[in-house]
Amino acid sequence: MSGRTQLMWDDAVTGYDFGDTHPMDPVRLALTMGLVRAFGLDGAVDLRSAKSAGDSTLRLVHREDYVAAVRAASADPRAADQDYGLGTVDDPAFAGMHEASALIAGLSVGAAEAVWRGACEHAVNFTGGLHHAMPGSAAGFCVYNDPALAIARLLELGAERVAYVDVDVHHGDGVQAAFWEDPRVLTISLHEHPRTLFPQTGWPEETGSGAGEGCAVNVALPAGTGDAGWLRAFHAVVPELLADFRPQVLVTQHGADTHFEDPLAHLAVSLDAQRSVMESCHELAHRYTDGGRWVALGGGGYAVVDVVPRSWTHLVGIAAHAPVDPESVVPSSWRDLVYARTRQLGPGRMTDGRTPSWKGWEDGYDPADRLDQAVLASRKAAFPLRGLLT
Repeated sequence: MSGRTQLMWDDAVTGYDFGDTHPMDPVRLALTMGLVRAFGLDGAVDLRSAKSAGDSTLRLVHREDYVAAVRAASADPRAADQDYGLGTVDDPAFAGMHEASALIAGLSVGAAEAVWRGACEHAVNFTGGLHHAMPGSAAGFCVYNDPALAIARLLELGAERVAYVDVDVHHGDGVQAAFWEDPRVLTISLHEHPRTLFPQTGWPEETGSGAGEGCAVNVALPAGTGDAGWLRAFHAVVPELLADFRPQVLVTQHGADTHFEDPLAHLAVSLDAQRSVMESCHELAHRYTDGGRWVALGGGGYAVVDVVPRSWTHLVGIAAHAPVDPESVVPSSWRDLVYARTRQLGPGRMTDGRTPSWKGWEDGYDPADRLDQAVLASRKAAFPLRGLLT
């Protein structure tokens, strides 16, 4: 491996804009990049753009007719075809939709290519992580599924084992669907239980099929799960699976919407626990992949001032081997930017003041505890299919 961590960025990503009343406000991307720069992390990475994903790349995951429908809606939003999930409340059509979506996809594909070819150990695209888009439809604020496209490109380049770990509060349904029968891809998703949150999928019993049976793992967490339970679930499932699978590349999705301030979900995770999982993903990439190959993506997150920029700035710092001290004071220049862009007051420190800790699964479990029931259900469903003990 050579070169510093790559951070994928292009100002044009803020054109991924569903409108003023939509919760996925692109200001969250601009503010994150502003905070990265305020901490000087842009000097600790190689800042790169990439070509937008072309039709041949998009067709690695998406149907040709769907890409054509996105192009049509992009040129004339009034012509959006709702049969493709376009022009809906979740995914309103907007001018330039194809161009902005293809750019974000291209950044994730570019990150995967750089890591696979040895240009860097780690690459981050916090503008990506749009994990709900299906082969033939938009869904859940996602037009093109950049994580799936990045993985598909890795397979095209010759990768034989790629692991995908998704810690967004919502199930990574589109990525799971793309590789449902593919034994080369292990998908692991930790998310709020489908009984209480979109997309109502991600049950423990969803484990893949055909040659891919046992290659999908889902941990469905009870609403209200906080730091200790979230971290316990992660460490009870993810490291053991990665140790068994031995991926050549680790792709992770770090949706910030697990946070207790997020308005669209019901977990109670702190910024400090999110940071802890990022550190664990970094360490797991170095432990189990070929040369520490790690592609880290963003995802959901709708507390666009208080949470998302801080969370993903920590991700960039960790991937760059230049972690931001949680006790750091947020630079006043960035808080001025926040006020200028949003008329809100930005957070003062890079921490929620928590000290994350958890009880390891190896210490035993409580069959009456809802969190432990969720973890055990996932292990019982998936682990025996991989020859692992529950």
